[in-house]
Amino acid sequence: MPVSSGTRLEILNYVVTMTLGGKNMTVIVDTGSDLTWVQCEPCNACYNQLEPIFNPSTSLSFKSISCNSSACRWLQDQATGNSGACAYSPSTCNYYVSYGDGSYTHGELAMERLDLGKLIHVDNFMFGCGRSNKGLFGSTSGLMGLGKSNLSLVYQTFHQFGGVFSYCLPSIDAGESGTLTLGGNSSAYRNTTPISYTKMVQNPQLQSFYMLNLTGIGVGGVQLEAPSFGQNTVLIDSGTVITRLPPSIYRVLKAEFAKHFSGYPTAPAFSILDTCFNLSSYKQVNLPTVKLHFEGNAELNIDVNGVFYYVKSDASQACLAFASLRYEDEIAIIGNYQQKNIRVVYDSKLSLVGFAQEKCSFL
Repeated sequence: MPVSSGTRLEILNYVVTMTLGGKNMTVIVDTGSDLTWVQCEPCNACYNQLEPIFNPSTSLSFKSISCNSSACRWLQDQATGNSGACAYSPSTCNYYVSYGDGSYTHGELAMERLDLGKLIHVDNFMFGCGRSNKGLFGSTSGLMGLGKSNLSLVYQTFHQFGGVFSYCLPSIDAGESGTLTLGGNSSAYRNTTPISYTKMVQNPQLQSFYMLNLTGIGVGGVQLEAPSFGQNTVLIDSGTVITRLPPSIYRVLKAEFAKHFSGYPTAPAFSILDTCFNLSSYKQVNLPTVKLHFEGNAELNIDVNGVFYYVKSDASQACLAFASLRYEDEIAIIGNYQQKNIRVVYDSKLSLVGFAQEKCSFL
């Protein structure tokens, strides 16, 4: 399926168009959450979206999920604010999901026919029919959950695709698309460099997340040294934009990058990005390579488009697209900005995540 930048929908996430109950819905691709949801009529509090809001009353394949179903009981057992799943009505299962940035969705758990591309059909797909939704969703119709729990798209299509999926995220230029692939068909990876795999790290408190062991970072061929390498696991997340690192790792990354860029004028910080330069007078800039190293000798070679975030189009404020966490024990996150033009492969059955360089963009 084509995956594209959400900039036209006022977000820096990536989006795909799926068909739910016969209606096209453009949704955020999110490996950091499980429930796929869209805004639904009647809507108590909905943000403005580009496409018409999904109306269950017009679909013959829509089915409510009752409180005594196994899916609803599982939902109530999760520590995600869903304890009141049956508080409003015993006939319908309600959900509430909140995200790290304060965004949330609240509504009814239901089933519907899902079509992905021209060939993939999923009957009785469980999704969230959002009646109250607020946050940083731009003008999308909702979100596609690709996490590891029972409610995720990956789990619900396990018998078809074996828990394997991959994506290649394009640059953010308008009109360019990458791909989201379900299944492990090797033909999907024919244009990549060899895929290097690392093991998923199991965390009982974070079971639905894809956690990895970051063992090192290289900048311009120099291997950084920090005692926290290999000590703290990191979350790889397509739904987060900027990579956030523990303070001890970010400090050495910033210092080494600044050495390579010492000849360029600095610029003011922007939001959480504090390493910025004024490159407006330069026609060409030599960027140092940035590589992330993981357990098992896996490498993520960050594409040139994933090193700088350009606050201004004239490059007068070009910021290193990494940020520091406030505390050392917070969860580090590898965001989508650092995953551009990389084929990222998730194999839940074998508990592996793989990386390969690939030119993702096509018009």
